[in-house]
Amino acid sequence: MPSIDFDLRQLEVFCKVVDLESFSKAASAVHLAQASVSERIANLEAAVGVRLLNRLGRRVTPTKAGELLYKHAMMLLDAKKTACLEMEAFLGLKQGEVNIGGSTIPGEYILPNVLGAFRQRYPFISVLLHIGDSSKIREMVLAGDVELGIVGSKSPDRNLIHLDLWKDELVLAVPIHHKWAGKRAVTLREIAREPFILREVGSGTLKIMEDYLRSAGLEGIGSLHVVASFGTSTAVKEGVKAGLGISILSLRALETELKEGILKALKVRGIPMSRTFYLIRDRRKATSPLCKAMIDFLKSTSEV
Repeated sequence: MPSIDFDLRQLEVFCKVVDLESFSKAASAVHLAQASVSERIANLEAAVGVRLLNRLGRRVTPTKAGELLYKHAMMLLDAKKTACLEMEAFLGLKQGEVNIGGSTIPGEYILPNVLGAFRQRYPFISVLLHIGDSSKIREMVLAGDVELGIVGSKSPDRNLIHLDLWKDELVLAVPIHHKWAGKRAVTLREIAREPFILREVGSGTLKIMEDYLRSAGLEGIGSLHVVASFGTSTAVKEGVKAGLGISILSLRALETELKEGILKALKVRGIPMSRTFYLIRDRRKATSPLCKAMIDFLKSTSEV
């Protein structure tokens, strides 16, 4: 029987196919044509002498032999990454690109200023910022699409490390000519009778709202008179300004509208609605020196 051999690039492609259960998705992830991915997998199977993947229609799953190889391949790839990171740290490299993710509020209203200050300290490090709801950013961190993320709610996933970063206050946003514009606070039961605009499922703001509503004895968001659901805080604000409904939003997202007198921010009586933004990363993955520099800088801006 000929000896079995393979290279790390083959293993990288193989692991990505297993992770994504798709040749086409893996091809996009490793920046290769799909035909090239198929060829590399075929060569790997020929070198090993056994089928490694089951092709079940559009879905791809590992065979028993594939599961065994995947386990060792992940250890080898992690060892390679660790070696590269330690060499970079030894050489003191501080240039390159950091991929991070931010949920809507930190991504649109906090991080731009913070990253400007980071750029002044590390002028040779560029930052690629991805913005999505908290659920999406957690998925990207766990998939390895970004090295770290900032989100507005905690996850029970044990693979995620959470670090308290910034505080945020949630307030009720109403148009300047709304009947409540002269008030300082209203009750949740009053809010439940008004047309309300929600954030989409997956947002940290929605989850915090749900928790507060239930703690007040209401049936979560089901107790609200929902007239619309939008994907971003910016869209929600535009709906409030247009008179479509009222909404609970981050005070940080309302700064411009409050200064210009377009919207009013009210408290929810008896319920101080606050939350924390968390820095998250995958505990299973090694941290690059560039990402470490970003983490240290973000920690230095912490308000908690």
